[in-house]
Amino acid sequence: MKQTLAILLILVSVASFAQGSEYEREKLREIEQSKEFARNRQIRQQMDSGIYLLEHEEYAKADIKLRYALDNMKSVPSDLVYYFGKNSYYIAKYKQSVDWLTKYIQLKGTTGQYSADAATWLAKAEASLLAEQQAGTQKATEVLSKDYMIDCGPTGKVTCPVCNGSTVIVKKDYLGEKYKSCPYCSKHGYLTCEEYNQLLRGQLKAH
Repeated sequence: MKQTLAILLILVSVASFAQGSEYEREKLREIEQSKEFARNRQIRQQMDSGIYLLEHEEYAKADIKLRYALDNMKSVPSDLVYYFGKNSYYIAKYKQSVDWLTKYIQLKGTTGQYSADAATWLAKAEASLLAEQQAGTQKATEVLSKDYMIDCGPTGKVTCPVCNGSTVIVKKDYLGEKYKSCPYCSKHGYLTCEEYNQLLRGQLKAH
């Protein structure tokens, strides 16, 4: 009888311990869920603040807020993709704007809440990006057309960019491949620094 009572007491203790452990695990889960909820709310607040700043033309501050949301959200909502792309246009990050607005359109197609606006801003960003690239090309042309010298390093030599150092230029036509000696590097595969700068300015004459 005493042995049976002892066994019952042990079983009750084990059951009580198990219940207590399950209760503790449940409390820990609730605490973690509460922390995650608070974290997500704080991130969402940063996003909403970024949108507010964008709408009030404080684009640099908006970029910080929206970027924080992007970096910390586990699942990025499509509206954040749209707003980040739009704000990127205002801070003259046109390539970034094109990338994110394109991503929004890929996600939502023509049925998204901001699809029409995204298409409009995308067209503007693409036009601005093209103008920026053309301006960069023009600037490089202007620099190279002047008497600037590109530093070729301690060797004073540069691999010939015309033949890539092979000393031979290969041309293909319907008859096959034709080979001719590079007219600029004199069968050396390289140019002197002076020759290289002349080539960039279109002043190097073929041999």
